[in-house]
Amino acid sequence: MKLKGIMILSSLIVVVLTSCSGSDVTFTPSVLEIPSATNPAENTPIPTGTNTQTIENDPTPDVEKIKEGALNTVKTFPDPSQYQWQEITSGLIKPLGMTTYFDENLLIYVLEQDGIIRVLEEGDLLEKPFLDIKNKTTTRGSEQGLLGIALDPNYADNGIFFLNYSGRGGDTVIARYVANEDRKSSDPGSEQIILTYEQPYSNHNGGNLVFGPDGLLYIGLGDGGSGGDPEMRAQNPDTLLGKMLRITVQDQEIYAIPSDNPYQGGGGRGEIWAMGLRNPWRYSFDRLTGDLWIADVGQGNWEEINFTPANPEPGLNYGWYYREGTHSFKGVPPEQVDLINPIYEYDHSMGCSVTGGYVYRGNDLPEWYGVYVFGDFCTGKVWGLLPDDAGNWTLSELFSTDVNISSFGEDVFGELYLISHNGTIYKMVKN
Repeated sequence: MKLKGIMILSSLIVVVLTSCSGSDVTFTPSVLEIPSATNPAENTPIPTGTNTQTIENDPTPDVEKIKEGALNTVKTFPDPSQYQWQEITSGLIKPLGMTTYFDENLLIYVLEQDGIIRVLEEGDLLEKPFLDIKNKTTTRGSEQGLLGIALDPNYADNGIFFLNYSGRGGDTVIARYVANEDRKSSDPGSEQIILTYEQPYSNHNGGNLVFGPDGLLYIGLGDGGSGGDPEMRAQNPDTLLGKMLRITVQDQEIYAIPSDNPYQGGGGRGEIWAMGLRNPWRYSFDRLTGDLWIADVGQGNWEEINFTPANPEPGLNYGWYYREGTHSFKGVPPEQVDLINPIYEYDHSMGCSVTGGYVYRGNDLPEWYGVYVFGDFCTGKVWGLLPDDAGNWTLSELFSTDVNISSFGEDVFGELYLISHNGTIYKMVKN
């Protein structure tokens, strides 16, 4: 079956995760003792006026709801031939991401790489953009542009949203904006820059922005680019590059540092929550459990998916540049800090650039409940991951498409979308 450019696999392939040699590999969450590196500091100042106070963090998960959700999580993958990616709009220009809002209608905000945010209202693409900041962004590098958006948890009341984009000089800019009352438009003049950071190269900018279940803003930055992390930034706590940042932006003049960030008391940049990332291209929190899923694009051989259970201790280290996936890459690491293994990796015989997705938590497709869906930009393949009762992970190749998957999306109801860099957005539906 072919649906407007999306090819659907007619069979379900469930495999034990394997290495390139074909031997069985059991992927379980594990760690390797490795300490922080001590590279020379790279100090880029945060904007004047930044609030550097620390705040307490005390999330309260709904334990009963999580238990109920765990019981509903499927044990086997559904037959993908019974489902399709249904086109909901086309004609977009290099779309890279989306977020959604619901009042009386479902609004989908779509990021176009050149600096425009378009609005889909109940499936209709509105002529007027939600925001146009093309005059502020650059796409001189293929990985630059308007890269991420996150709506404030109180967006319905305050209209505040946050963007991650490449400024005219190529540096990362994190900025706060305010939407107009109709939530279908916003004023470019409302911009308040809250954080800027120098990007030494035009690639590996990361770009995602996500509010976690703790109400804090998580910002994924790549290692600064070039190849092989030549300045060894990902393991250097004095630079924000190659890190997952976590800051408080609600009710702040600029932002605040959470009191339990690992370096809030010194020894590194206070904004850092985790380190050892190469180019986190899309990460998400499971909306039910709070688990964090990070897709980290590999160097030349291995793409990886990292899984972090909810409410971890801050200060995680995902391994790059010491390792690419589970494989040694550069240097001999010291012996004292925990390095986290990915739960899944694939070599470049299967694809060349991983695109992170979401755990399905919608109501329309209960057969998918609990499946983590992700893909590959180069090949257009879509895979799923499910845990088994032993704590290991099972992989299924679900769909084969002929598009460049730049991102996935999740709406307010938990339904899943696929974004093609070629200009089309699809929604996963039953045939």
